[in-house]
Amino acid sequence: MKLHQLRYVCEVADRGLNVSEAAEALHTSQPGVSKQIRLLEEELGVPIFIRTGKRLTALTEPGAEVVRTARRALREVENIRRIGADYGKEESGTLTVATTHTQARYVLPRVVAEFRRRHPGVHLHIRQGSPEQICAMVRSGEADLAIATEAVGDSEGLIALPCYRWHHCVVVPAGHPLLEIDTPIGLQDIAAHPIVTYDFAFAGRSQLQQTFQAAGLKPEIVLTALDADVIKTYVELGLGIGLLANVAFDPQRDTQLRLIDTGHLFPASTTWIGSRRGSYLRGFVFDFMESFAPHLERGTLKAALLDV
Repeated sequence: MKLHQLRYVCEVADRGLNVSEAAEALHTSQPGVSKQIRLLEEELGVPIFIRTGKRLTALTEPGAEVVRTARRALREVENIRRIGADYGKEESGTLTVATTHTQARYVLPRVVAEFRRRHPGVHLHIRQGSPEQICAMVRSGEADLAIATEAVGDSEGLIALPCYRWHHCVVVPAGHPLLEIDTPIGLQDIAAHPIVTYDFAFAGRSQLQQTFQAAGLKPEIVLTALDADVIKTYVELGLGIGLLANVAFDPQRDTQLRLIDTGHLFPASTTWIGSRRGSYLRGFVFDFMESFAPHLERGTLKAALLDV
């Protein structure tokens, strides 16, 4: 049994049983992948995949167990490499953080600047996506950390810790009628105007819907976007009022807009940071996490994320 055989099996499973795609991702040939899988099956004495002609159509029951165990084995091999790098005192490596636009644009710059100052030899990559895409990146090993509001906290295969809470706000152009309301605005005031807000997969969108529905209101959502900057752009153009995370409003840059606090109307949301369960995290990863969420001490992080 060889490590590359385990990698081939896992990659084929991850690619929907498409051997050609798996071979391309592994930078090898399709016949080579098929041959190594056959050799592994012969060694184990059980079929890993069900075949129809030359096509793989499903995992067998023992094959599913093989894939699960192979993933753990490959993860531990990677952990051993990371341990060697850490104890070899190498101040180099790569940290990949998967996150949303709002986090990358408005929350992470300070953290990234501090991290680069403390670890100039580490290459830092920021990858953006929806919460579901972010979690998938970490589960597959494409990213080390996931930072998002939704999905991370209850994503299978990840261990996540709460970092900070935020709430939604309304942004409007200067001179908008909502700014003339003396008392705190209500849901009915917001629902009376067309709304520009996040895409369904992002940042508390489901909470917004549930809050309006509970009040018997059906607001007009005229446009949805993947990031806060797009939302604010269309609000400036007069398309509607914006509903977005309060951390995404920058008064020094958003000079054409005004913020209206709605913390009394919508439930607070929690931003989480997570890592793949059982992964060994190098010291500089913990430094990044501590900088992002200073209330989380190193011992707490290790105990939670390493299951110790």
